Amino acid sequence: MEEVLGRALARMIDHTILKQDATEQQVRQFCSEAKQHGFFSVCVNSVHVPLVAAELEGSDVAVCAVVGFPLGAMASAVKAAEAAWAVEHGADEIDMVIDVGALKEGRHDVVRDDIAAVRKGAGRAGLKVIIETCLLTDAEKRTVCSLAAEAGADFVKTSTGFSTAGATVEDIRLMRAVVGPDMGVKASGGVRTFEAAQAMIAAGASRIGTSSGIALVSQTEAAAGTY
Repeated sequence: MEEVLGRALARMIDHTILKQDATEQQVRQFCSEAKQHGFFSVCVNSVHVPLVAAELEGSDVAVCAVVGFPLGAMASAVKAAEAAWAVEHGADEIDMVIDVGALKEGRHDVVRDDIAAVRKGAGRAGLKVIIETCLLTDAEKRTVCSLAAEAGADFVKTSTGFSTAGATVEDIRLMRAVVGPDMGVKASGGVRTFEAAQAMIAAGASRIGTSSGIALVSQTEAAAGTY
Protein backbone atom coordinates (compact mmCIF):
# COMPACT_ATOMS: atom_id res chain seq x y z
CA MET A 1 0.00 0.00 0.00
CA GLU A 2 1.31 3.47 -0.88
CA GLU A 3 2.09 5.85 1.96
CA VAL A 4 -0.57 8.40 2.87
CA LEU A 5 1.11 11.81 2.85
CA GLY A 6 0.53 15.50 3.32
CA ARG A 7 -3.03 16.81 3.38
CA ALA A 8 -4.48 13.31 3.02
CA LEU A 9 -2.70 12.18 6.18
CA ALA A 10 -3.65 15.33 8.08
CA ARG A 11 -7.33 14.71 7.27
CA MET A 12 -7.09 11.31 8.96
CA ILE A 13 -5.89 12.75 12.28
CA ASP A 14 -7.94 13.57 15.38
CA HIS A 15 -5.64 16.06 17.17
CA THR A 16 -6.08 14.86 20.72
CA ILE A 17 -5.69 16.52 24.11
CA LEU A 18 -7.29 14.44 26.87
CA LYS A 19 -4.93 14.81 29.83
CA GLN A 20 -6.74 15.71 33.01
CA ASP A 21 -4.62 18.81 33.64
CA ALA A 22 -5.21 20.32 30.19
CA THR A 23 -5.74 24.05 30.44
CA GLU A 24 -7.91 26.24 28.25
CA GLN A 25 -4.77 27.83 26.85
CA GLN A 26 -3.46 24.41 25.80
CA VAL A 27 -6.79 23.48 24.23
CA ARG A 28 -6.80 26.73 22.26
CA GLN A 29 -3.31 25.93 21.05
CA PHE A 30 -4.46 22.52 19.79
CA CYS A 31 -7.32 24.20 17.94
CA SER A 32 -4.90 26.63 16.31
CA GLU A 33 -2.62 23.76 15.30
CA ALA A 34 -5.52 21.76 13.89
CA LYS A 35 -6.59 24.66 11.68
CA GLN A 36 -3.02 25.31 10.58
CA HIS A 37 -2.28 21.71 9.63
CA GLY A 38 -5.73 20.71 8.39
CA PHE A 39 -6.45 17.93 10.87
CA PHE A 40 -9.84 16.26 10.77
CA SER A 41 -10.81 17.14 14.34
CA VAL A 42 -9.75 18.26 17.78
CA CYS A 43 -10.61 15.58 20.34
CA VAL A 44 -11.20 16.73 23.93
CA ASN A 45 -12.95 15.88 27.16
CA SER A 46 -16.55 17.08 27.05
CA VAL A 47 -15.94 19.99 29.43
CA HIS A 48 -13.91 21.67 26.67
CA VAL A 49 -16.46 21.23 23.88
CA PRO A 50 -17.96 24.76 24.03
CA LEU A 51 -14.48 26.30 23.92
CA VAL A 52 -13.36 24.10 21.02
CA ALA A 53 -16.57 24.74 19.08
CA ALA A 54 -16.01 28.48 19.42
CA GLU A 55 -12.34 28.25 18.45
CA LEU A 56 -13.05 26.11 15.38
CA GLU A 57 -16.12 27.98 14.16
CA GLY A 58 -15.90 28.69 10.45
CA SER A 59 -13.15 26.11 9.86
CA ASP A 60 -13.39 22.63 8.38
CA VAL A 61 -12.01 21.06 11.57
CA ALA A 62 -14.56 18.98 13.47
CA VAL A 63 -15.18 18.92 17.23
CA CYS A 64 -14.76 15.47 18.82
CA ALA A 65 -15.69 14.71 22.43
CA VAL A 66 -14.95 11.64 24.52
CA VAL A 67 -17.78 10.20 26.62
CA GLY A 68 -17.59 7.89 29.64
CA PHE A 69 -13.87 8.46 29.50
CA PRO A 70 -11.54 6.76 30.26
CA LEU A 71 -13.11 3.82 32.12
CA GLY A 72 -16.55 3.38 30.57
CA ALA A 73 -17.74 2.23 33.98
CA MET A 74 -20.78 4.39 34.44
CA ALA A 75 -24.50 4.11 33.76
CA SER A 76 -25.58 4.15 30.13
CA ALA A 77 -27.99 6.98 30.86
CA VAL A 78 -25.09 9.08 32.12
CA LYS A 79 -23.04 8.37 29.00
CA ALA A 80 -26.02 9.18 26.79
CA ALA A 81 -26.63 12.43 28.65
CA GLU A 82 -22.97 13.43 28.32
CA ALA A 83 -23.12 12.69 24.60
CA ALA A 84 -26.31 14.73 24.17
CA TRP A 85 -24.81 17.66 26.12
CA ALA A 86 -21.64 17.57 24.03
CA VAL A 87 -23.57 17.56 20.75
CA GLU A 88 -25.81 20.38 21.98
CA HIS A 89 -22.71 22.44 22.68
CA GLY A 90 -21.01 21.80 19.35
CA ALA A 91 -19.58 18.28 19.14
CA ASP A 92 -19.63 16.71 15.69
CA GLU A 93 -18.33 13.33 16.85
CA ILE A 94 -18.54 11.29 20.05
CA ASP A 95 -15.92 8.73 21.15
CA MET A 96 -17.47 6.54 23.87
CA VAL A 97 -15.88 3.89 26.08
CA ILE A 98 -17.67 0.55 26.37
CA ASP A 99 -18.57 -1.26 29.60
CA VAL A 100 -15.50 -3.51 29.54
CA GLY A 101 -16.55 -5.50 32.59
CA ALA A 102 -19.89 -6.40 31.04
CA LEU A 103 -18.12 -7.60 27.91
CA LYS A 104 -15.68 -9.71 29.93
CA GLU A 105 -18.63 -11.34 31.70
CA GLY A 106 -20.35 -12.15 28.42
CA ARG A 107 -23.25 -9.74 29.05
CA HIS A 108 -23.44 -8.81 25.41
CA ASP A 109 -26.93 -7.32 25.57
CA VAL A 110 -25.69 -4.84 28.17
CA VAL A 111 -22.79 -3.81 25.95
CA ARG A 112 -24.99 -3.46 22.88
CA ASP A 113 -27.63 -1.49 24.79
CA ASP A 114 -24.96 0.78 26.26
CA ILE A 115 -23.68 1.65 22.80
CA ALA A 116 -27.23 2.06 21.48
CA ALA A 117 -28.05 4.49 24.31
CA VAL A 118 -25.11 6.70 23.40
CA ARG A 119 -26.00 6.36 19.72
CA LYS A 120 -29.41 7.80 20.56
CA GLY A 121 -27.96 10.51 22.78
CA ALA A 122 -25.44 11.52 20.12
CA GLY A 123 -28.16 12.11 17.57
CA ARG A 124 -26.68 13.51 14.35
CA ALA A 125 -23.08 13.19 15.53
CA GLY A 126 -20.72 10.46 14.40
CA LEU A 127 -20.17 7.75 17.01
CA LYS A 128 -16.89 5.94 17.66
CA VAL A 129 -16.79 3.04 20.12
CA ILE A 130 -13.59 2.65 22.16
CA ILE A 131 -13.17 -1.05 22.93
CA GLU A 132 -9.86 -0.89 24.89
CA THR A 133 -8.17 -3.70 22.99
CA CYS A 134 -5.36 -4.22 25.52
CA LEU A 135 -7.90 -5.61 28.02
CA LEU A 136 -9.62 -8.00 25.59
CA THR A 137 -9.01 -11.38 24.02
CA ASP A 138 -9.21 -11.61 20.24
CA ALA A 139 -12.60 -13.29 20.58
CA GLU A 140 -13.86 -10.41 22.74
CA LYS A 141 -12.54 -7.88 20.23
CA ARG A 142 -14.45 -9.59 17.44
CA THR A 143 -17.60 -9.73 19.54
CA VAL A 144 -17.60 -6.08 20.56
CA CYS A 145 -16.85 -4.90 17.02
CA SER A 146 -19.94 -6.78 15.87
CA LEU A 147 -22.00 -5.36 18.75
CA ALA A 148 -20.90 -1.82 17.88
CA ALA A 149 -21.96 -2.30 14.28
CA GLU A 150 -25.33 -3.73 15.38
CA ALA A 151 -25.90 -0.74 17.68
CA GLY A 152 -25.37 1.77 14.88
CA ALA A 153 -21.86 3.03 15.58
CA ASP A 154 -19.87 4.64 12.79
CA PHE A 155 -16.42 3.59 14.01
CA VAL A 156 -14.68 1.17 16.31
CA LYS A 157 -11.61 2.55 18.08
CA THR A 158 -8.76 0.67 19.71
CA SER A 159 -7.92 2.46 22.90
CA THR A 160 -8.28 5.33 25.35
CA GLY A 161 -4.53 5.67 25.68
CA PHE A 162 -5.04 5.54 29.46
CA SER A 163 -4.87 1.77 30.01
CA THR A 164 -2.03 -0.75 29.77
CA ALA A 165 -1.31 -0.40 26.04
CA GLY A 166 -2.49 1.35 22.89
CA ALA A 167 -3.12 0.50 19.27
CA THR A 168 -1.39 -2.35 17.46
CA VAL A 169 -1.28 -3.25 13.80
CA GLU A 170 -2.65 -6.70 14.63
CA ASP A 171 -5.68 -5.23 16.37
CA ILE A 172 -6.41 -2.84 13.53
CA ARG A 173 -6.24 -5.71 11.07
CA LEU A 174 -8.61 -7.81 13.23
CA MET A 175 -11.09 -4.97 13.70
CA ARG A 176 -11.14 -4.17 9.98
CA ALA A 177 -11.76 -7.83 9.15
CA VAL A 178 -14.80 -7.87 11.46
CA VAL A 179 -16.46 -4.60 10.47
CA GLY A 180 -15.74 -4.79 6.76
CA PRO A 181 -14.78 -2.00 4.36
CA ASP A 182 -17.50 0.54 5.10
CA MET A 183 -17.29 1.12 8.87
CA GLY A 184 -14.56 3.32 10.31
CA VAL A 185 -11.62 1.97 12.33
CA LYS A 186 -9.66 4.38 14.52
CA ALA A 187 -6.15 3.65 15.81
CA SER A 188 -5.53 5.50 19.04
CA GLY A 189 -3.00 5.22 21.83
CA GLY A 190 0.74 5.32 21.24
CA VAL A 191 0.69 6.33 17.57
CA ARG A 192 3.54 8.83 17.76
CA THR A 193 5.61 8.35 14.60
CA PHE A 194 5.05 8.63 10.87
CA GLU A 195 6.03 4.97 10.47
CA ALA A 196 3.53 3.83 13.10
CA ALA A 197 0.74 5.83 11.49
CA GLN A 198 1.49 4.42 8.05
CA ALA A 199 1.49 0.87 9.45
CA MET A 200 -1.92 1.45 11.06
CA ILE A 201 -3.35 2.84 7.83
CA ALA A 202 -1.96 -0.07 5.82
CA ALA A 203 -3.63 -2.47 8.28
CA GLY A 204 -7.01 -0.79 7.80
CA ALA A 205 -7.22 2.30 10.00
CA SER A 206 -9.28 5.14 8.56
CA ARG A 207 -8.59 7.57 11.40
CA ILE A 208 -5.63 8.17 13.74
CA GLY A 209 -6.07 9.59 17.23
CA THR A 210 -2.86 11.17 18.48
CA SER A 211 -1.38 14.13 20.29
CA SER A 212 1.61 13.86 17.93
CA GLY A 213 -0.17 14.89 14.74
CA ILE A 214 2.21 17.74 13.96
CA ALA A 215 5.20 15.39 14.08
CA LEU A 216 3.39 12.90 11.84
CA VAL A 217 2.55 15.37 9.10
CA SER A 218 5.84 17.24 9.35
CA GLN A 219 7.66 14.08 8.32
CA THR A 220 5.74 14.04 5.03
CA GLU A 221 6.70 17.50 3.83
CA ALA A 222 9.85 16.47 2.02
CA ALA A 223 7.95 13.79 0.10
CA ALA A 224 4.67 15.54 -0.47
CA GLY A 225 5.60 19.20 -0.55
CA THR A 226 3.55 21.95 1.06
CA TYR A 227 -0.04 21.04 1.78
